[in-house]
Amino acid sequence: MKFVLAPDSFKGSADAEEICAALAAGIRRILPDAEIVSLPMADGGEGTVSALVSATKGRLLQHTVVDPLGQPITAQWGLLGDGETAVIEMAASSGLPLVAEAKRNPLKTTTYGTGQLILQAIAQGCRKILLGIGGSATCDAGTGMAQALGYKFYRQDGSEIVEYMNGELMGQVRTIDWTTRSPLLQGCQITAACDVDNVLLGPQGAVMVYAPQKGATAEQLPVLERNMERIIDVIEKDLNRSIRNIPGAGAAGGLGAGLLSFADAALKPGVQIVLAACRFAENIQGADYIITGEGQVDEQTVFGKTVSGILTAARPLAVPVIILAGAVRGETCELLQRGAAAVFSICPGPIPLQEAMQRTLPMAEETMANLTSLLHIAHGRQNLNQNHEEL
Repeated sequence: MKFVLAPDSFKGSADAEEICAALAAGIRRILPDAEIVSLPMADGGEGTVSALVSATKGRLLQHTVVDPLGQPITAQWGLLGDGETAVIEMAASSGLPLVAEAKRNPLKTTTYGTGQLILQAIAQGCRKILLGIGGSATCDAGTGMAQALGYKFYRQDGSEIVEYMNGELMGQVRTIDWTTRSPLLQGCQITAACDVDNVLLGPQGAVMVYAPQKGATAEQLPVLERNMERIIDVIEKDLNRSIRNIPGAGAAGGLGAGLLSFADAALKPGVQIVLAACRFAENIQGADYIITGEGQVDEQTVFGKTVSGILTAARPLAVPVIILAGAVRGETCELLQRGAAAVFSICPGPIPLQEAMQRTLPMAEETMANLTSLLHIAHGRQNLNQNHEEL
């Protein structure tokens, strides 16, 4: 029997690689010779680097960059097994958790560190970059990133802005020098994991929807919105390209727009990027079962990222998908209609949340052992019936 293990992390309890190891141990208890393919999953957010490095047998690297407030920080990124594809989480250099709550202010935070990571990956020979853009502390339309990539920004009086670009400084930009862009970007393919469709401006834009989550006060919102409108006016004028109304342009404080403008990037749903990078369609060939899961399955799971993406990817080959979760809330009929073979909680009974989170890995292993025993019996009967029919 062939099992493909493709869980997301159980957030707060275990990462996807740890979940894969626990599930594999459960299978081995019953079927020591089973074929197991472990593909730790992510959706472009936290855990994407480690999941893809593990799935492709790549390696983790580190580089010193600046954090959202311009202070030095060591950020981790990954080189995939093909040796030419980098995977970067912008949150590693420009993420909200890097800023103390009392200092969170999107007028002052920058994506400069994200640009440094991109440039470092290219300098090391990567021609493809997968960039997760969730969890940002910034609202600078990617101008900080662009500055790190070599773009120069000038005020009305002709003076260059030499400070790290941020939400406040982008309102001072009157011209952009594109000719200073790093030549390393030439021929480099950047794909950003973008799971929101917000445009850049307006009530559903980068500022009004997301800036309060990054620490913006009610008084700062109109300032940020005005600055965002000013910078996109300059970008579109100098580039002669309309960006502001593209779905996803408002992602990560306008980094979506910045990636489109400054890096000619493509914006794609995160789970699609991860599935393609780990060659999911190829790896599930001949599989008997796919095991996926996440910390909690509820009514939103079908509209979510990893699990729903796997259901869609598995459908053409008709491989049964079994979903495991720490908790199962509400009805699962929608998931079953979308192609799930079954949905199970790994909890053996009512358990306090803290205890359940501490026991996630042993419970996952035990559940998988029980499930494997059942599937083995079913598989044996299926083969027996098939033999009878052939006779």
